[in-house]
Amino acid sequence: MTHRTSLISALAAALVALTAAPAFAQADFAQKKNCMACHAIDKKVLGPAYKDVAAKYEGQKDAVDKLSAKVVKGGSGVWGNIPMPANPQVTDAEAKQLVQWILTLK
Repeated sequence: MTHRTSLISALAAALVALTAAPAFAQADFAQKKNCMACHAIDKKVLGPAYKDVAAKYEGQKDAVDKLSAKVVKGGSGVWGNIPMPANPQVTDAEAKQLVQWILTLK
């Protein structure tokens, strides 16, 4: 392996690590805020999979505001009979950050 090839491989690995880090940080944050008790990224638990939420709200300009409010205040009827409880431990800013991350999952 040449020095150039080695350098390119190292840079590619670093780029992958840097772009993956925010996703892991957000998943960890969602776990700490107890979101993952009812949700998972790629499968339905009590609530919908985050990937399903991202697909449902894809392209909707008001999705971040609408879903952020539901994270904090709770909601019902969109995904079935089980209501989403209010999450007063999540600030409006944290909810917005979580929702923005969720909407990137596809």
